Amino acid sequence: MTRQGFGSGRAIGAAVTALVVVATAALVRPAVPALAAAVTFTNPLAERRADPHVYRHTDGYYYFTATVPEYDRIVLRRATTLQGLATATERVIWRKHSTGEMGAHIWAPEIHFIDGRWYVYFAAGRTDDVWAIRPYVLESSAANPLDGPWVERGQLQPARSSFSLDATTFVHNGQRYLAWAEYAGSNSNIYLARAVNPWTYAGTPSLIATPTYAWETRGYRVNEGPAVLIRNGRVFMTYSASATDASYAVGLLTASAGSDLLNPASWSKRATPVLASDSRTGQWGPGHNSFTVAEDGSDVIVYHSRNYERYLGNGYDPLSDPNRRTRIQRVYWNADGTPNFGVPVPDGVTPVRLRSHDLPDRYLRHWEFRVRLEPNVTNLADSQFRIVGGLADAAGVSLESTNYPGYYLRHRNHQLWVERNDGSNLFRQDATFLRRAGLADAAKLSLESVNFPGQYVRHRDGLLYLESVSDAAGRASATFALD
Repeated sequence: MTRQGFGSGRAIGAAVTALVVVATAALVRPAVPALAAAVTFTNPLAERRADPHVYRHTDGYYYFTATVPEYDRIVLRRATTLQGLATATERVIWRKHSTGEMGAHIWAPEIHFIDGRWYVYFAAGRTDDVWAIRPYVLESSAANPLDGPWVERGQLQPARSSFSLDATTFVHNGQRYLAWAEYAGSNSNIYLARAVNPWTYAGTPSLIATPTYAWETRGYRVNEGPAVLIRNGRVFMTYSASATDASYAVGLLTASAGSDLLNPASWSKRATPVLASDSRTGQWGPGHNSFTVAEDGSDVIVYHSRNYERYLGNGYDPLSDPNRRTRIQRVYWNADGTPNFGVPVPDGVTPVRLRSHDLPDRYLRHWEFRVRLEPNVTNLADSQFRIVGGLADAAGVSLESTNYPGYYLRHRNHQLWVERNDGSNLFRQDATFLRRAGLADAAKLSLESVNFPGQYVRHRDGLLYLESVSDAAGRASATFALD
């Protein structure tokens, strides 16, 4: 989080299916099972809580901390489910100093459990110089970190001499690393170093990212907020860029898992953001994320955004705007092993994808509004649908497009399309389906038309139709897994 502003949160949230989320600073796990059940969330998870960080401990609790808009304290919640964090009691575990260092701009806390103790990384300024921002560390040996007490380990050592913030930590190949953002000249860069202990690093930090692209330099020249996800033989580091208004966006660095992470040449930067503002979904300035893992083993990104578009200047200062909200959504994986974050999804229940039973590498997606079945849908939002109450029958469901809110899956002339709800009774009927146990696998899903009973959504020759199915092949083509 930069000095220009950030966001916040009151927690709400509900899941269509029960879920448990696992959070770590750097996630290393096996591939998601092919038939994983869909896990959904409800956004926003938390109002007026920015720079969110979630950690799951071996005690079965999920710990959530974030920036509060008063910038004066560190708060912590815990719950046995991710959604439970939305209504969990929040406790203040530390307050800013009344004088001197750690006395202003308490930003971007992260909680980690390392070698039997709890640690919180955060940024703070001084009462006599609120912009003398540096990274600091708290430590606690308590079983429950909400109880404390917390010991101040002071500034990250060796002490930084310039504006520095957003410290995080992760382990790779048995080595713990510390990463943070730091200003050099007019740039906020990302640095990486080997950790000696949770608050001390060795050697000269390596500069691994600096803002160079136009989308990283809007308002301010910023790379900050590193978060690490390890999978598929690679180390992925997301970061946030530009001013913390609607320009804010998430970028991606990638290094081979076998490379020297301290060698800047090991890292490549994607030329375009992986998560950015989207006027269609009503989300602006997504950024400063952490990662977690859902109960089904799927990766989840936790981030913040605002639900309106504002830009730095003309009397607007993002720093004084507290209205960022903590949000969560599924991370998918491309065929080449890279993460796909899609778009910041609309508020409400998060979308799912419908994966074919008999062609399990293929998903329903819309292309020029015709619905088809394709593998490796890199334009992820084309294949994401929000399951809502049936437009024509509350006993049924309708499937709303993620990147075209107000557009629904509907049949027309027995073909499947994604089209805008025109308010007509015919449209509502055509866009309403009854959820049935999968015709080829009862653990999955088939969709029966509400106005053409006995006819099901099925794929044929790469396109989607509404038809009767009478044989095993037909039943298989009308069965889908929610992913």
